Amino acid sequence: MITATQAAKYLCEQSDWSLTNLRLQKLLYLAHMTYMGEQNGTPLINSKFEAWDFGPVSPKVYHRVKTFGSDPIRNVFRTVLDVEDPDRKDVLAWTLDAYRDCSPGELVNITHWISGAWYKNYIPGEMGVVIPNGDILDEYAKRSRAH
Repeated sequence: MITATQAAKYLCEQSDWSLTNLRLQKLLYLAHMTYMGEQNGTPLINSKFEAWDFGPVSPKVYHRVKTFGSDPIRNVFRTVLDVEDPDRKDVLAWTLDAYRDCSPGELVNITHWISGAWYKNYIPGEMGVVIPNGDILDEYAKRSRAH
């Protein structure tokens, strides 16, 4: 398993440091969901997502990059180890490519899906509500059946 900051560093590097915090959060979540779905429930990262107002968020990553606001994130990951696992790299790269043309609003809509894990766990105004990995895996299964 890798850390959320390792995954974030990889996505930011691969995007030529063009990702905002909001886009990064959504891509991390979608990569995590995809990896779990393809790897029989094995998590991509070793930390939890929480159900925040604008969708699933990795608090560890959020607090590391929040100073950038809505601007592209710069390299605040210099001390973070690189992702070495080729399967994890592949899913992160695939996710970045698959959602490259989505606007931030479209990514929010995707992760706010009424049958998804965020929707199931979101409580308006509440912080710290963890989205269980089991719910994320269930979302992957539902999305797979829908296509």
